[in-house]
Amino acid sequence: MSAQDQIKDKVTTNDVVLFMKGTKTMPQCGFSSKVAGVLNYMGVDYADVNVLADEEIRQGIKEYSDWPTIPQLYVKGEFVGGCDIFTEMTLSGELDTLLEAKGVTFDKDAAEQIRAHNS
Repeated sequence: MSAQDQIKDKVTTNDVVLFMKGTKTMPQCGFSSKVAGVLNYMGVDYADVNVLADEEIRQGIKEYSDWPTIPQLYVKGEFVGGCDIFTEMTLSGELDTLLEAKGVTFDKDAAEQIRAHNS
């Protein structure tokens, strides 16, 4: 199976997927750590893909999304963005709206706490 096929399979068979450096329990870069930390805190059930473990996946995800950086977040097959976009969406409440619209369970109180802490 090609890297593109593996990526498509992962994105389409999981509600939420984070392509990241490291894993959700052991991120290996600050940006990946930030996104994984927020998702973990909010109780989002997501699949993590360690791009450091496979160079073809690492390059392939950039081509798949036409986005040059990692981490990359997908919700219900839709590319959401990288760390900066994810952070903006979290702080504005757009992430809550997206997750609710897509039927993804998360802790709304935790999301509010993040916004309160960052206001």
